[in-house]
Amino acid sequence: MKADLHVHTTASDGRYSPEDIVRMAVSRGVEVMAITDHDSVDGVPGALEAAKPFPKLRVIPGVEVSTDVPHGEVHMLGYFIDYSDPGLTRKLAELRNSRKVRAQRMIEKLATMGVHVEWDRVQDIAGSGSVGRPHIARAMMENGYVQSTREAFSRFIGREGPAYVEREKMTPEQVVEFVVEVGGLPVLAHPGDIDDLDDFIPRLQRVGMIGMEVYYNGYNAKTVAQLASLSSKHNLIALGGSDYHGLDTLTETPLGGVDIPPECVKRFLSLARQRAA
Repeated sequence: MKADLHVHTTASDGRYSPEDIVRMAVSRGVEVMAITDHDSVDGVPGALEAAKPFPKLRVIPGVEVSTDVPHGEVHMLGYFIDYSDPGLTRKLAELRNSRKVRAQRMIEKLATMGVHVEWDRVQDIAGSGSVGRPHIARAMMENGYVQSTREAFSRFIGREGPAYVEREKMTPEQVVEFVVEVGGLPVLAHPGDIDDLDDFIPRLQRVGMIGMEVYYNGYNAKTVAQLASLSSKHNLIALGGSDYHGLDTLTETPLGGVDIPPECVKRFLSLARQRAA
């Protein structure tokens, strides 16, 4: 069972539309895929509709939300959410607005460094999706300031970069509780660089977290083994995905390019069925 449980579309900062992503998944033999845009579920209906002619592909409604922790941030994934829930759509709209305000402030900071990016162009690149740092990075590439989105992040707009700006976020516990409220299964995203993970996990389990990403874009065998061990210790479901955006084709893991053990996917789907019953 080939699965990819971490995929972005033009509803946030991905390059391809939900419909394009579905076609891509089918062409690569993906059987289970989750649409997990940043602070948005706008791509879910289009992906579900596009998948109807392909009965071998199951599309899971999802979302990725950034959260605040001391000296950093943690991302949470929510799967099998009720993407039409009014409370969910309202909260995600608030978070997207905070992304817009943050992006405008980052552009102002870049200008003081002689890096000039037009806000209108960033909006054009984002289209109808949630504005994110990758859109700023692409505008910087177009203007010749950087050669890749990775360079834009490492030199300017990454967390330690001179143009980085914080934005309004929820805590990890708040997001887990919120995902549970809208019928979803909360999962910790790409936890390889989180400090004190062994102490951090029980805090989120107490409010409903059921899994974490173990098999993820760029993780080496040692990291995967360490995370798999932690996942087993805490009885979490070990999941993962490519975190596909379609932005850096030379360096980015392709959609469906991360191997998730089929037994983990089956356990995940079984739990979803139990919760829905």
